[in-house]
Amino acid sequence: MVRIGGFYGGFGGYGPFFRRWFEKGDIKYLILDLLTDKPRHGYEIIKELESRFCGFYTPSAGSVYPTLQMLEEMGLVKSEERDGKRIYEITDKGREDLKAHKEKVDSIWDHTETWESFRMHDLNDLFEEIADLKKMVRSKMRAHGFTQEKLKKIQKIILKAKEDIVAVLRS
Repeated sequence: MVRIGGFYGGFGGYGPFFRRWFEKGDIKYLILDLLTDKPRHGYEIIKELESRFCGFYTPSAGSVYPTLQMLEEMGLVKSEERDGKRIYEITDKGREDLKAHKEKVDSIWDHTETWESFRMHDLNDLFEEIADLKKMVRSKMRAHGFTQEKLKKIQKIILKAKEDIVAVLRS
């Protein structure tokens, strides 16, 4: 099964507040479903999936492009070069295959609705604050002398903040 969730920076990975929602290989059905809306290029598919999963899951190019190639070989999508990009479009055979797996696809999308109250752009501010903290610590430690004592104090503060955040997420 594909794991959905986890935090940047090693907050424990896939904690108890995240679940697995689709099996390995099911990404092909999500791609087919996206292509029913409109033809898309690979990067656009990646970004749309990231958006629909609110940034908690972003498929890699190494999973999307080979899947598109496989779908094309199976006759489920067709592609053409437009403006220097390979654009994929679902075929009638692809629509039939998608229809046969409609329940599975609907189930996956139903799970993403729980996150609709906060989309990726809403989370960006949070992640930018975390990145800013990292930059600030680096620059201040260089400017004000890095010592083991300071490092231990900072680690203690960060570990406490992490525990507090996990407690909020579990509540």
